[in-house]
Amino acid sequence: MSELFDAVDALVASRSPLPPPAERRRLRQAHALTLDEVAAALDVRRATVGGWESGRTEPRPPEREAYARLLKQLATLYPAPESTGAPQEDTDTMAAQAVTPAAPAAPAARPQTTAAAPDTAAAPGTEGPPATPPATAPAAVGAPAAVSLPRAERAPGPRRPAAKRAAPANTSAPGGAYAHGPLLVLDADTERNVTGYGVGGLMVDVPAKSLPALVEWTLTEARLGSERLHGSGKDGDPLLVLTEAACERYGLPAVLSESERLAGRLAEGHKVIRQLERADWQLTKRGLGPWARIYRPAQGSRRQCVQLCIPSWRALDGRAWGHAAQLQPAELARVLGVYAARVMTPVGSTAVTGLQLMTALSPPTRASEPDADGRRHREHRPGSLGTEPVDPAPCEATDGHPVLAHLPRFHVRGPGERLFEEAYDWARDLTDAECMQRYLVGLDVNLAFGAAANGAVVGLASPPVHVTRPVFDAAVPGAWLVDLSHVDLSRVKIGKQWRDLDAALLPSPFTPTGERPTGPAWYATPTVVYAVELGYDVAPLEAWVRRESGRFLDGWYKRLRDAYVATMADLGVTEKLSPHQFLEAMDGYKSRDPELGIVVDAVKMTVKGGIGKLQEKARGGGWKPGQAWPALARPTWRPDIRATVISRARVNMHRKMLNLAAATGRYPVAVLSDCAVYAADGPSPLGVLPYGADGKTVPGSFRLGVSPGMVKHEGTQSVLWGADILEQLAADGHVANLARYIKTGEVTAKDTGE
Repeated sequence: MSELFDAVDALVASRSPLPPPAERRRLRQAHALTLDEVAAALDVRRATVGGWESGRTEPRPPEREAYARLLKQLATLYPAPESTGAPQEDTDTMAAQAVTPAAPAAPAARPQTTAAAPDTAAAPGTEGPPATPPATAPAAVGAPAAVSLPRAERAPGPRRPAAKRAAPANTSAPGGAYAHGPLLVLDADTERNVTGYGVGGLMVDVPAKSLPALVEWTLTEARLGSERLHGSGKDGDPLLVLTEAACERYGLPAVLSESERLAGRLAEGHKVIRQLERADWQLTKRGLGPWARIYRPAQGSRRQCVQLCIPSWRALDGRAWGHAAQLQPAELARVLGVYAARVMTPVGSTAVTGLQLMTALSPPTRASEPDADGRRHREHRPGSLGTEPVDPAPCEATDGHPVLAHLPRFHVRGPGERLFEEAYDWARDLTDAECMQRYLVGLDVNLAFGAAANGAVVGLASPPVHVTRPVFDAAVPGAWLVDLSHVDLSRVKIGKQWRDLDAALLPSPFTPTGERPTGPAWYATPTVVYAVELGYDVAPLEAWVRRESGRFLDGWYKRLRDAYVATMADLGVTEKLSPHQFLEAMDGYKSRDPELGIVVDAVKMTVKGGIGKLQEKARGGGWKPGQAWPALARPTWRPDIRATVISRARVNMHRKMLNLAAATGRYPVAVLSDCAVYAADGPSPLGVLPYGADGKTVPGSFRLGVSPGMVKHEGTQSVLWGADILEQLAADGHVANLARYIKTGEVTAKDTGE
């Protein structure tokens, strides 16, 4: 009989009565609960609770009964006010504010008022003490509780529940003027009402009815933005992300036409652009495109700027952001909010953001000491790149740069004229012994370019100086014309001992193709340092050196490193795991929280793209070789810094392969950038990397782990698969790089030429 009673109880629980979606949200907000807190209590995803409150989905057993119980208890504490025709005061509070919560009280009816204006004590762009970077703990990422700002009076039509106002923010609490976080994702319903979704479950009613009004509201009432990352820097501008429905609400197309997509912006005469112009708002040279900056000239030290991101216009590149553009507004707000808290508020692609992060962490100017009149002015900040662009040395310049305008048209520069520091793309045929093994195992270095940036000494604001017959100095950044063809990998110095190796099975550390150099060539300082480390003398013929130098990228690396490690920890992959534990934790780690998986990929692309942007090439059909292009006007257009980082990354990779070969006799069969492939008897990286009982492996070689510079498992395929790929792609006379396909095992039509 008890089994029948249990079945009856379960049947009743499966139909537990629930209030309407809007009431569910009201009850949660009344008790100052965030979506994250409710989700954690019910053991569901945050987006699931958001779906229940929006009415998109309904809870199912067993969560339904628990959710109904929660709402019933909250309804007892906060009964729905009787309809009197007057708006009711919102009882929401900001969970992020450091205040003592008061005992629950029934909301009192009173006229609706506007929200407090932003605190001007922390105005964007003003000088002040260094800001504390946002905490990386998961709880800190979603700090604000759900609140609502007031709507403006609406025209007659279908009515929604009365608008609510935010409780006055405690300006002494962290956040102050930016109590509602760095960004909002805006969405519109069928009644053209706009809701903004922020971090930590924040939901804001947006009263603006046009894009100019939206920008004005954002700067005066929304309390959006972020604290500066350096005391001499600027506060982060608020970011508004517009869904397709929000675009249409504000007169923008949901998607760009083909001509607009090719141009990367709306046409100049578009009605929304004219609205902005009439309201005295301006756009940058990139216009109103997928990422747009709307501003008015600064008044004093106060910035008036709002950033726009439009996913349906392809603002969120799938290579960096995965399926983020298809997320629901609340989920997208979480993804971008975590990224903003741990990296910075995005201001464009991950590459653009990575470059901007360098300047945000190392501003070019600072406030001077007071002069005789007690006034301060802006002055160069030591350790930065300054405010003016610096021409590269001729060997550092990319083809078509104005410093190369004297070269004949179609002239091809060889290694004796051009600094060619690039990542590895090298492969070889399998040996007979390797063909007898069963597997090919890929090892991928975590944040390889980030790890290479850490500790890199680079040139700063001064231009390069040309030197003839210089004495090589490992402490001086620059480009050196030197012959390294005498470096023989069959006998090299590792530590203090000379070791004999099979040079035919190793790539050269001096060229991205892995081929041994045949004469003098230009190299960045770290490459020449490695030649000396291997036990060989060097005699540069000439050099372009930079006398003013420093570790400009250290802060940049640390912030991105912390963002990556913290997000991986949230996914269950922490730093102090044994090799076996690490491999187990990495198995399906993104599926534990796909939204945080997106953040991990975005952080990785921020590192890679930021380094790439240091040498942004000319784009557009109107450019001609010898002419300057817009990127050259940036102080951060620095191909020499990019070359230093990539040189260090390639040398680091070679050093690890060299140490592994010397200790175990294992040699890579292919290397592509930060991925190396080895033949092994087993499918696990542990079949390649020898670990002792003490958990240690070959010193100076590859180590499994989550930290930047350590490696993870990239993929495993069979040796038969590798042999088949090599045969398929041998028609062009080159050896296929198996590292390009080791992850999925798939070869695309592009690679086969079909």
